[in-house]
Amino acid sequence: MDRKPLAGSALVALMLVAGCGHKKQVAYTPPPPPLPVIHPAAPAIGTAKPPSSVPPAESTAAPAETTVDEAFVAAHAPIYTETGRASWYGPPYHNRRGANGQIFDQNAISAAHRTLPMGSLIRVTNLGTGQTAVMRITDRGPFVPDRVLDLSVASAKEIGVWRPGTAQVRIDVYAAPKPIEEGGRWCVQVGAFSKEKEALKLEEHLEHKYHTANVIEFTGPTGHWVRIRPLNDDRGRATEIAKELKPQEGEAYLVRLD
Repeated sequence: MDRKPLAGSALVALMLVAGCGHKKQVAYTPPPPPLPVIHPAAPAIGTAKPPSSVPPAESTAAPAETTVDEAFVAAHAPIYTETGRASWYGPPYHNRRGANGQIFDQNAISAAHRTLPMGSLIRVTNLGTGQTAVMRITDRGPFVPDRVLDLSVASAKEIGVWRPGTAQVRIDVYAAPKPIEEGGRWCVQVGAFSKEKEALKLEEHLEHKYHTANVIEFTGPTGHWVRIRPLNDDRGRATEIAKELKPQEGEAYLVRLD
């Protein structure tokens, strides 16, 4: 068989295919390089901000002052320690002026103590649960027998005292603006009386009994009180007066004024 015609036909076919393929070719343009992926820088430890969906007023971050106090406590040893029963207080004291001269806020972390210097920095530990919180002494109290500390509502919730009402606690003092064991201005507070005439009667009696002392009657959120301030607010004399007073004269509490 003569193969030349076939070879010629094949050659023509190949040329046609090659021509068609050439028409369909498109110049190749490489895609642009991918954009670099930029990851946001990680915030430094301790400076993380709350999500933008949380308004600043609702942020649960601790205020700077509390953070400073906690840092101080973490770096120092206590200078004084006391154990006893703690309770909590809120209404009707909320938004009233406390013993430190400032308005008491039951939702702020703070506590009341009868004899620690005002402004003392303390850490309170619930001995039953191990929960702790750092706070300042901003008020005087509790004026209830067998209790040593009154916590604000916020403080009580922080260390697990709010629901049970009371708890055995340890009070570690880390700083005090004045000496704890010496000096200071002292008084004796007696009460509370449900009737003002009872407080006034006791005031008159104590004025004759302690003629060198300043005896006043005043009304508080929970009743009527009598306060005895010995000459020069002397601690030793205030301690003697507190021991001398009989239970029928009202429960007597030794209180530091400064």
